[in-house]
Amino acid sequence: MTISNSNLFKPINIGKKTISHRIAHLPTTRNRATKDHVPTDLMQKYYTDRAKTGGLLVTEATLISLNQGIYPNVPGIWNNRQRDAWKKITDSVHSVGGFISVQLWALGRVGNAKLLKNHGLPLTGVSPIYEHEQAEKDAVKAENPIQELTQDEIKDIIYNQFANAAKLADEAGFDFIELHGANVVDHLSTIVDPSKLAIRLSPLNNFQVPGINPTAKEDYSYIIAGLQKRADEGKGFGYINVVEGRFSPDGSTEACDVNFVGDIWKGAFWFGRYFIANPDLPTRIEKDLPLNDYDRSTFYANDDYGYNTYPFYGQEIKADPEHKVFGVALA
Repeated sequence: MTISNSNLFKPINIGKKTISHRIAHLPTTRNRATKDHVPTDLMQKYYTDRAKTGGLLVTEATLISLNQGIYPNVPGIWNNRQRDAWKKITDSVHSVGGFISVQLWALGRVGNAKLLKNHGLPLTGVSPIYEHEQAEKDAVKAENPIQELTQDEIKDIIYNQFANAAKLADEAGFDFIELHGANVVDHLSTIVDPSKLAIRLSPLNNFQVPGINPTAKEDYSYIIAGLQKRADEGKGFGYINVVEGRFSPDGSTEACDVNFVGDIWKGAFWFGRYFIANPDLPTRIEKDLPLNDYDRSTFYANDDYGYNTYPFYGQEIKADPEHKVFGVALA
């Protein structure tokens, strides 16, 4: 059994869509939107290039509103201008045979206190507990200490802000709408066909939390059981994206033959960093072609270098890191 004949390259049904293979693009924050959070032409090229093999892409985390946290140059989807810009991207992805999901994001306590202050907005969270000590120092320095959300404010986030973002995402032509969390499942199912919804869960994640959750198995089993119950009632999600932990503290593993995984696993395989560096990743995996190395230093820049400067196999791109090309808003 070769990898090209494995389940990786067999079609898979996700929601009501049939995807031609099972290599999918993870959501990866890249900071290539405009300062006012509008998707750009750079983003359109990035996603279109990676859609040419017909797979499923998930966008970088996309803000549901300005007051739910701000990061520089990340996209949003709370107004019509952003919707129209995203529509150009989804149309382009669909034109080459790909599928695309948007990941909705509310930052809460991990928002940038200084940027929020500059917009006259408070840093808020479901509890007045900072992400870590440095976050508290930054908030105090910005004179924007964290404020605990009221029950009414939490309801507004779920029933108005998330709902508005989901509605606009549907209008923008996304095939799926992925939730960065599990607190809005039932309400969004009344806004969008549940088969177009998806959820990303990170049970082994220790980023922005103090260590691995010792009750992760029980907690996430409860969430997934709840989602399965809804599926049994005819309100099943398109997919659940579960993030695995790394095998070693530095993220490295010894090379090994992993073809057996593709023969056993019936779902999709999700890639982040290697899809960043290889726009034709599915083809390279299928044909056992060498991979481009990724440059971590360019992950969170806001120009084109290290974004659309990775070549397809056999292609040559001469890119100058000193020649800055910045994105132009699509709407």
